[in-house]
Amino acid sequence: MDITAMLALIVSSTLVYSAPLIFTSLGGVYSENSGIVNIGLEGIMTMGAFSSIVFNLTFASTFGKATPWLGALVGGVVGLIFSLLHAVATINFHADHIISGTVLNIMAPPLGVFLIKAIYDKGQTENISANFGYYSFPGLANIPFIGPIFFKNTSAPAWVAIILAIFLAWVLYKTRFGLRLRSAGENPQAADTMGVNVYKMRYAGVLISGFLGGIGGAVFAEAISGNFSVSTIVGQGFMALAAVIFGKWNPIGAMLSSLFFGFAQSLSIIGNQIPVISNIPNVYMQIAPYVITIIVLVVFLGKSVAPAADGINYIKTK
Repeated sequence: MDITAMLALIVSSTLVYSAPLIFTSLGGVYSENSGIVNIGLEGIMTMGAFSSIVFNLTFASTFGKATPWLGALVGGVVGLIFSLLHAVATINFHADHIISGTVLNIMAPPLGVFLIKAIYDKGQTENISANFGYYSFPGLANIPFIGPIFFKNTSAPAWVAIILAIFLAWVLYKTRFGLRLRSAGENPQAADTMGVNVYKMRYAGVLISGFLGGIGGAVFAEAISGNFSVSTIVGQGFMALAAVIFGKWNPIGAMLSSLFFGFAQSLSIIGNQIPVISNIPNVYMQIAPYVITIIVLVVFLGKSVAPAADGINYIKTK
């Protein structure tokens, strides 16, 4: 395998596994910048994966190649609706953010399996026929050296996620909405006195995280797992949360961190095709992403500074 082919394999696999993490971590960035800790990203991804697979199996013959993209949007909408539980619990009823998010994570897998059992009378779905697959960008794929590595047989959802990260960074730091959202997470009392509706901003942050987390789960299901079962989403939501922390609550940082975690995940799949790494026992490659996640949380959690009011309930005074 020449250097170009090896780099193309690494980049392509990294992008495939990074795409769900990028979408989900971007949602986490917005939720936490508004002041709401959302550790329920795992559960939100699960519901997005469930709904996208059901949609895909039902409408693949109707929408053809557009099916996985529409399935991702359906997953986003379902994720948004599911995240409402977290928003109402933390914003209106002032529940502990960690407990509320944990409830989402505990609730989602059995709920998804129960609904699959009710719909298909089995514990998991069939494999989908309309998946994201690999995509080559016309023109860009023909650029010498760079084209075959980055733009040929690559993940289209990953490039959408990367572009979205840049756009969301601009929204967060360069627009009035972004300023108000960040003010709700930094100093809600001051924001309130300046006329910012803190509850509204926090709802926006949580619902955005639900929508993007649902898309992340859908992309994982339709690009990687190919079906839905109780073990479809296992740890990806927590990796996305780690990417939020590792990326210092910044959309670009979260995107880059997600690419790193995606690379770690991909090594368990392509490691046997890469010199040196192929000599490492496969079991170590499989646990590497989770070990790296723990290490990142231990090393960077104390050094990264979250928004000042992140995780602190706000009660509006008269």
